[in-house]
Amino acid sequence: MRKTVAIGFLGTVLDQGGRAPRRWQKWRPTISLCAQPELPIDRLELLHSPDFDRLANRVKDDLSRTSPHTEVRLTPLTIRDPWDFEEVYATLHDYARAYPFDLDHEDYLIHITTGTHVAQICWFLLAEARYLPARLVQTAPPPQTDEGPSGPGKLSVIDLDLSRYNRIAQRFTRERDDTVSFLKAGIATRNARFNALIEQLERVAVRSRAPMLLVGPTGAGKSFLAKRVYELKRGRHRLAGPFIEVNCATLRGDAAMSTLFGHVKGAFTGAQTARAGLLRAADGGLLFLDEIGELGLDEQAMLLKAIEEKRFFPVGADVEVTSDFELIAGTHRDLRQMVAAGTFREDLYARINLWTYELPGLAERREDIEPNLDFELDRFGHEQGEQVRFNVEAKRRYLAFATSARAAWTGNFRELSASVTRMATLADAGRITEGIVAQEVERLEWTWGGADAKGAKGAKSDLVSVVLGAAADELDMFDRVLLERVLEVCRTAVNLSEAGRVLFAVSRRSKKQPNDADRLRKYLARFGLDWEKVKQAMI
Repeated sequence: MRKTVAIGFLGTVLDQGGRAPRRWQKWRPTISLCAQPELPIDRLELLHSPDFDRLANRVKDDLSRTSPHTEVRLTPLTIRDPWDFEEVYATLHDYARAYPFDLDHEDYLIHITTGTHVAQICWFLLAEARYLPARLVQTAPPPQTDEGPSGPGKLSVIDLDLSRYNRIAQRFTRERDDTVSFLKAGIATRNARFNALIEQLERVAVRSRAPMLLVGPTGAGKSFLAKRVYELKRGRHRLAGPFIEVNCATLRGDAAMSTLFGHVKGAFTGAQTARAGLLRAADGGLLFLDEIGELGLDEQAMLLKAIEEKRFFPVGADVEVTSDFELIAGTHRDLRQMVAAGTFREDLYARINLWTYELPGLAERREDIEPNLDFELDRFGHEQGEQVRFNVEAKRRYLAFATSARAAWTGNFRELSASVTRMATLADAGRITEGIVAQEVERLEWTWGGADAKGAKGAKSDLVSVVLGAAADELDMFDRVLLERVLEVCRTAVNLSEAGRVLFAVSRRSKKQPNDADRLRKYLARFGLDWEKVKQAMI
């Protein structure tokens, strides 16, 4: 059975009441709170200044008479100036962060009748930001009779207008900035687009339970970001269950249904025991379905029902089970094209497309390569217990290559991490030299060039010839060199829009509504090409 826990300040004036029996003829808000017949309080966390220990103990003794079912915990809390917004907010913020909330077994109330108006505002801010997973309540006195209060009084939910408290609003903004930094922890970035994406994602994560869709190439950080969103939600008491991650590309046939939705004993050959499934394992938590575009249509239909109704049938079951989970989906595919082709359900796409975030690949965030070098070297040092750094000229040479058009970064940040790990492993005396960089550059160029060399034409990398065939010989060198670079970008991009953003990364900044896809489409048309023809020729 769930318990009701109230948290509030000792009322140094109203809770006083005077000497007995006079104080029993006075209405006292803390006594009233615990005497509500419609909402019995199982535990009261009574915050008070150490200067009022005597009064706090007297109220505790009185509650043992009027509300013997209520456990009272006295918590001394030092606030030098109860009218100082910043001091009160900081003190209550620290209290909320340290309090062991048990959301599975307890409901929480914040009593705002006692304490200063400043304390009331701070309680509201902390509850609104979910540092306190509680409802705000206010008590009010009943009609007075000759014998005293006619009853315990009223208890109601309150609503406050905080628009004029600018200093507190500024502090709340700083808290949000801290949250953005939390989401980006481990993501070194100078990219304006990515920073704007994270700032919006932070607001959505703490305010919404709706599904999110992370779109981006393999290695762009979808899984890492999903885990950070989960940690943020859990830290704000938005959810209390586990983080469950599954790569849908690894699920095939009957195993996909069983893995996701579970099965009952005897549901199919080999099902000797029942299995709960990952959706039930995520109950109360967050489910991250990476590469959701790889799910079959049957799995998609069941997933839609589970998202919308929070219930579904395990394989072979006659009775539905329930699971209340939040969902983040990830994909490197263009789900709109899959919907048009009939390989992804339109209703499921509509359900998970409320909050869609497109994560740019490393080729679109070349300004982030340098800060990520330091991050990856620090991570290597932490894992291996050995600090490694670049020689000055070696770092200059590596960055010149890594940020140039020669670097395709088809594996994105995962590939950059592997590159740094290789160089750090080969470093003698903790220094990466020019020779090590030269070897690594050669390795990367071979890797990216090798992908072309293994194409259907089997010749040295020459994308123009692969795509245009004999018509390539009719091009001037100027057009051929330019088209070669454009095709290199197209080869690694997920769709036309992504390729356009990379190719027009500078000029698009000056346009209010950049239409990168249309610009690229018109350029390709000059050579009799379109996106489908380009991608098909390079398979």
